[in-house]
Amino acid sequence: MGRPEPRTRSSRVTELLAAAGQLLESEGHDALTMRRLADRVGIRAPSIYKHLDGKAAVEAGLVEDGLFETGDALHRAVAEPGPDGAIPSLLTAYRSLADDRPNLYRLTTSSSFPRGSLLTGLEDWAGEPFFLATGEPHLAQALWAFAHGTTILELDGRFLPGSDLERTWLAGAGAFGALRSRAPI
Repeated sequence: MGRPEPRTRSSRVTELLAAAGQLLESEGHDALTMRRLADRVGIRAPSIYKHLDGKAAVEAGLVEDGLFETGDALHRAVAEPGPDGAIPSLLTAYRSLADDRPNLYRLTTSSSFPRGSLLTGLEDWAGEPFFLATGEPHLAQALWAFAHGTTILELDGRFLPGSDLERTWLAGAGAFGALRSRAPI
């Protein structure tokens, strides 16, 4: 599957989405309002609607950007794995993306995911590295579920104090690597 072509955006839309991403990361999802975004770029809130249809369009643009960033990083991790193989490389890249931009990660993986507003094929392409690393669709979904669940628990501080999360991630990678070696391809 090839990487989808990003949408062509005006310089103003690019500026608005960059500012929205900064606002999202610095202050969280609740701060992502049209008024706050307008203040950040020095315009009046109604002017944003000349470029984006509203908050849902801003969020969809951020999710698309997040999926492109994720897909690029995960495809790279699988294409150029470290010495331990594709699965540990994939999980390291996935975890790093979420650690670097936790609020974008949450928006990109939330229950209000704007699937109908996204570029056709983008979500599939961004998730394809899980299949490439495992060679089996159900194992790929299970690996993504492990990565996502562990990421959310880590971001939310839900592991017990003193948990060795490096070992948790390594254990997951090892378990999926063992399953991969037994999975029919």
